[in-house]
Amino acid sequence: MPMNRAHQRLCRSEEWARGVHEWLIPWALHGLDLGDDVLEIGPGYGPTTRALVGLVPNLTALELDPRLAEDLEHTLGDRATIVHGDGSAMPFADGSFSAVVCFTMLHHIPSAELQDRLLAEACRVLRPGGVFAGSDSGMSLRFRLLHLGDTMVVVDPDTFAGRLSRAGFADVRIERAAEPRRSFRFAARKAA
Repeated sequence: MPMNRAHQRLCRSEEWARGVHEWLIPWALHGLDLGDDVLEIGPGYGPTTRALVGLVPNLTALELDPRLAEDLEHTLGDRATIVHGDGSAMPFADGSFSAVVCFTMLHHIPSAELQDRLLAEACRVLRPGGVFAGSDSGMSLRFRLLHLGDTMVVVDPDTFAGRLSRAGFADVRIERAAEPRRSFRFAARKAA
């Protein structure tokens, strides 16, 4: 999905990687057991993937951009499986993963309909009882300015629980970060 140069620089920065490692991943996944085989959707430049690789036994990352997928494969080697593909039409069998995660990427999907297809696909590739978890960002002036020229379809945390339920998830939980952050985290389970 298109990203302007300022946004690309931020997502590749050491500052962002440090924030992902120290705050985002621990906050978004707090108290969750991801199991033994985890799929990350939309890792982009890979700071979330690099943080996850030491936390889970087996990690697969699905990236739409072929160049970014190739870079991640080169960077991570055999520590994770990197797959070039589309989150709204995943190349995995039903029930393949114990958990599916995605972080700060849903707003880069160009329509709510495609976002909902990704949610349904996440449910499909999860094992019964598996966890779908992650985070995304809420609207602010700074967020809007960062995304000038980008694909940006903001996910409303107030309606996201219903969207997850319609995709087949149960035990849905949505929580906003403490101010001044505008992020929210979510967790849900595929019905057993």
